[in-house]
Amino acid sequence: MSRPARFDILFEPLRIGPVTTKNRFYQVPHCNGMGRVHPSPMAAMRGIKAEGGWGVVCTEQCDIHYSGQHPRELRLWDAQDIPALARATDQIHAHGALAGVELAHNGGHVANLESRAVPIAPSLEATRSLIPSTARAMDKNDIRDFRRWHRHAALNARRAGFDIVYIYAGHSMTLPINFLSRSRNKRTDEYGGSLENRARLLRELIEDTVEAVGDTCAVAVRFCVDEMMGDRGITAGAEGYDVIEMLGELPDLWDVNISNMGHDGATARFEQEGWQEKYVKFVKGVTTKPVVGVGRFTSPDTMVSMLRSGTLDLIGAARPSIADPFLPTKIEQGRFDDIRECIGCNICLAFDSMGAPMRCTQNPTTGEEWRRGWHPETIPPKDTDDTILVVGGGPAGLEAARGLGQRGYEVILCEAGRELGGRATRESRLPGLATYGRVRDWRLEQLKRMKNVQLLPGNHVTADLALEAGCSVVGVATGATWRNNGVGRHLNEPVPGLRDVAVFTPDDIMDGRLPEGRVVIYDDEHYYMATVIAELLADAGCEVVFATPEPVVAAFTQFTAEQKRVQRRVMERCAAVHTSAALARVEPGTAFLACTYTGLETAVTADAVVLSTGLNPQDSLYQELTGLGTEALEEAGIRRVVRVGDSLGPGIIAAAVHSGHLFARTLDTGLTDHTPYRRENVTPDWDQPFPPKGAA
Repeated sequence: MSRPARFDILFEPLRIGPVTTKNRFYQVPHCNGMGRVHPSPMAAMRGIKAEGGWGVVCTEQCDIHYSGQHPRELRLWDAQDIPALARATDQIHAHGALAGVELAHNGGHVANLESRAVPIAPSLEATRSLIPSTARAMDKNDIRDFRRWHRHAALNARRAGFDIVYIYAGHSMTLPINFLSRSRNKRTDEYGGSLENRARLLRELIEDTVEAVGDTCAVAVRFCVDEMMGDRGITAGAEGYDVIEMLGELPDLWDVNISNMGHDGATARFEQEGWQEKYVKFVKGVTTKPVVGVGRFTSPDTMVSMLRSGTLDLIGAARPSIADPFLPTKIEQGRFDDIRECIGCNICLAFDSMGAPMRCTQNPTTGEEWRRGWHPETIPPKDTDDTILVVGGGPAGLEAARGLGQRGYEVILCEAGRELGGRATRESRLPGLATYGRVRDWRLEQLKRMKNVQLLPGNHVTADLALEAGCSVVGVATGATWRNNGVGRHLNEPVPGLRDVAVFTPDDIMDGRLPEGRVVIYDDEHYYMATVIAELLADAGCEVVFATPEPVVAAFTQFTAEQKRVQRRVMERCAAVHTSAALARVEPGTAFLACTYTGLETAVTADAVVLSTGLNPQDSLYQELTGLGTEALEEAGIRRVVRVGDSLGPGIIAAAVHSGHLFARTLDTGLTDHTPYRRENVTPDWDQPFPPKGAA
């Protein structure tokens, strides 16, 4: 296939200072949970992006000094850190892409847990974490030191092989943006007060970096044009505009975004593709330098529109490049139906926030490129003579069938229901979750081309049918169902009295069975399900009371950077919200909520209760088949029965997809005696005395 001519603009080269990118696809800096702790997986992940056609591939933030350290991301404190970064630049350059590094100092945003250095900030302030610590105000010596650290890091970045060096003034968490921000900068010297003074440090950093490496490296500024704080902060219509106008010609590239990750990385539940355009569109009018911006771009037509309208020169992406590292190549080849579109769920961000290697709902290979050797586009051909029966057409079953089919196995996929997609289909009908349907759509698009895969919806598979199917491996991907007894993370025993009131689960709601009147939603699962049901029922006319044993609504969404927006919406839609409140018992017409700290009960009128507390795996087919014994299975030609996805362990959709992919690669999902992936080991020098001789 060839691409239509209208997409040619995406593949035009562009000069960025002293370097040239081969196309307009720009993977902006993004976190990944690997960083300096897992440098080989980090490097391999970046290398795959370059292989997939991205013209520029950047790192995550890279700390320049131990006084502003992020606990997981990259660092470039001194030359000792160059080899780890060079692994990434080597793999990026191997595929003809430019490598960018985002130099960062997190100032008062961090507490420096490793180094124990007192944090520094423009002005005295509490650090932006729950750790009781205070960032001291920087004096003139500190500012001179900071400029020196930044310049030294830029020089080391060039030694590590980077082509683009960033000054990071975004996301409300680095020293340059905090100096710019009126809400954080209370100084009265030449670095405070007027905008010109508050921008002084950013100007100096740009000039320092250009002087140090600008002859061979492009110098980029990542800048927050709107802090989303109204008049209390930088706005696109005022000081954001003024900063670009003031400094517009100094760097080689402007990478523009907004606010913190709750806004800049908004989930699809709250913002549509390209929504930042209204904030960043002005930038091209006040600088002649190239501009890159983001907007969770997955549509090639939207990308072209961004370029032709003069909004952007480069299509920036973080999450879409994770969901499909080969997105540029697929557009270049006209393979639009093969694009694995980001669903905007922020699971990638969540696991980085929790200190784990990132993962993706759509792309189960992300984070596994080095440690398991998984590639997002290729998979080894089959190495056995097995035929596979996959039972269940949800996310795990579809991914298993797709991967097995790509390997060349003969596959039969049976689904009891008449539609495929399982929970991805059902959940995509809930408020704000329409993009979840992409999990189903992409896999069905791939499967329909595979002549070696049969899709049989409307077929309920019993143990007898599995024995008669003539397949040697059975993958049981029959999913899970929501509990109806209140057992979850907080409660280990059923809630007393549930027989005395109408009880609904998320399965009931998704099946179209809705309660009426005053409804208590009890959330002990703490992700999105209870809150989207609250929206649905409020819109249906119910008077909703929301209760959760956690101190905040939808506690897990703190990791997906949407918790504040989720809680605000719940508070706006519900008649009442009770946090730190467990469902203690139910009587006819009344639910009793117990404070998780004191045990004191509050009576709430309830015509119905919706329980969003947890799931039970539906593995009865697996239990029946394995219960027959090895001899009976072998007699039917079955050598292995495997649980896949939620039927093995209920969790998030990303976990189900990963489980299905693991099954496709290995024909198993069970635990093994050996660790099934590579680890990055640092071998200690056991002959070295500790502490070293002469140490204090």
